[in-house]
Amino acid sequence: MHLKKLSLVVLLAVSQTAAAVPVFAEAGNITSSNTSGVRVATTSVAEVIPEATDPLPSLKRPVAEGATATPTPTATVTPITGGTTDSTLTTLPSPTPSPSLTLIPATTTPPITTDIVNAGASNQLVLMMNSNKMYQNGIEYLANQPMAVKNGVSYVSIRAMVERVGVKYIYDYKTKETIVTKGSDVMRFKTDSKIYSVNGKNVTMKGPAYQFKGTFMIPLTSITGALGIPYTVDNVQKRVILSLNLKPKASFTVPAIIYAGDPVNFLTSSSSPIGSAIVEEKWEGKQDIYDTPGQYVVSYSVRDANGQWSDPYSTTITILKPNTPPVANFTTDKNSYKMGEMITYTDMSTDPDGDTLKTTTWTNKAEAFFTSGPATVSIQVEDSHGAISTFEKVINITGEVLYSKEDFYRLFASPGSVFDIDGSNVPNWQKVAYTLTSEPYNLIRTNSPETVNMEGITYRETSFGGTRFLIHHKNNMNTKMKVYVIAKNNNLSPTTITTEYLGVGGPHPFPEATGKLSVQRYWESMQTKKDYKTTVLQPGESVSILSDLNNIAIKPSEIVSLQADLYSDYPIEYNVMMIDANKDPLTTLPMLPILDRDGVHNRGTYVS
Repeated sequence: MHLKKLSLVVLLAVSQTAAAVPVFAEAGNITSSNTSGVRVATTSVAEVIPEATDPLPSLKRPVAEGATATPTPTATVTPITGGTTDSTLTTLPSPTPSPSLTLIPATTTPPITTDIVNAGASNQLVLMMNSNKMYQNGIEYLANQPMAVKNGVSYVSIRAMVERVGVKYIYDYKTKETIVTKGSDVMRFKTDSKIYSVNGKNVTMKGPAYQFKGTFMIPLTSITGALGIPYTVDNVQKRVILSLNLKPKASFTVPAIIYAGDPVNFLTSSSSPIGSAIVEEKWEGKQDIYDTPGQYVVSYSVRDANGQWSDPYSTTITILKPNTPPVANFTTDKNSYKMGEMITYTDMSTDPDGDTLKTTTWTNKAEAFFTSGPATVSIQVEDSHGAISTFEKVINITGEVLYSKEDFYRLFASPGSVFDIDGSNVPNWQKVAYTLTSEPYNLIRTNSPETVNMEGITYRETSFGGTRFLIHHKNNMNTKMKVYVIAKNNNLSPTTITTEYLGVGGPHPFPEATGKLSVQRYWESMQTKKDYKTTVLQPGESVSILSDLNNIAIKPSEIVSLQADLYSDYPIEYNVMMIDANKDPLTTLPMLPILDRDGVHNRGTYVS
């Protein structure tokens, strides 16, 4: 009798101890493994879909950032997807497998519809609402607890889910956590807590995880979101359909430009949604070197440790004809020259492929040589692919002198070139013959004050017929200024002003630079006629002319120069003035003083 009581006490103690730990839980170093090779979709666990408050979220539930969801009638099955690729974390050690859920034999399987079986026949897991029945690839399984609704949130057994999906889990006795491992991602769930962590980052669920009859229950959308599993809800047949991606992924890249005969670098990439090792790869159409130009289709597939092959990744690569280097070449008009004799070079370089020659570099190319003997000249060309070719030619320079070095460059130096001269000999140079002519122009030179210290009129003059302006002024004030030329018709009839040629230099800090540019542009204008235009002034009307002069404001210490030719059919009053850049020249003109000369620079009207 006492022995029986003692046995009963022992049994009660053991049963109480077992009830304190979830039924699925093993020791901290024990894990569940998937032997069926099932794998999940490649969605990052770091992007978890928020939970809904209804028992099974409708298609209007919030989705992960970047994903989309289309509302669908209740009777239709529409997938909800979203997410990114897995991140990399430390993988948990491989523990000893624990018992998996029981597969119900076909002889004891309750009657089910063909639609339910077929729905799970293509990498799908079907969970029946308010039931512990699950269908995967047409086979029925029983969860240790049915799907349940608690406080408006749908819960499922975490063990049933992870075993069917094919990921690993353990129960940590010390922290009282269920730890799910998907590849290198780690998720930690704790009893009676609405918080779980994904790779150390906390995520809030709509309902807390809890234990029921020794089964760890978790909100359905939390575990699907954490594992990156898209699903649909079918309210007609009362089921939830999870899409499981079983296949690994494979891809590769090659260089954008590949030439026949060159080695081809294939850079591969492969991964498994559940972190299974890639154990085999298969190529079709791949060659390390393609000898013949053309297009080739290359396919790449991989197999994981579960025996699943990826879909082939195929692409068409184009093999180009090998690049042919350019051919450098040049000719001269003769093979032998006197010292100081002009040499004419003709570049004959070509590229057999028709490529543009990127660079052409000459060595020892001189317009003339002034030392007798052989002179070696070379040319180097490079095509757009970096191929280089060099050609050189030896030219014979005789002892006879045609021109000295100074004479040659005085006669033939190209504009802008630089050469050395003996300055002491310049006064002895032969003078160049020239012809002096005079044109009927009035020259208005407003160069004094060259430095303008205050707003005012730098020069006022009335001119008729041809008028030439030379303007050269520096802003010596603290604000930006502008120089204007105002033309006023004081006649009783309309007057036409014709702008013939115009050149403006500056604004610029150096007076020499502005003067050079204004003269250069003046001669260019004379050749192109681009500035030719007419302006008609009514009686008493004033207008601003030569507007290129005031297009840009003059900063303090900057200088502007102008040279221009005008023609008027009646006398015109011209006012040259410098004022603040923000002021209107026509309204400001009547209030301006005429500035005095500085006693140093030229200012005046010169009649030819």
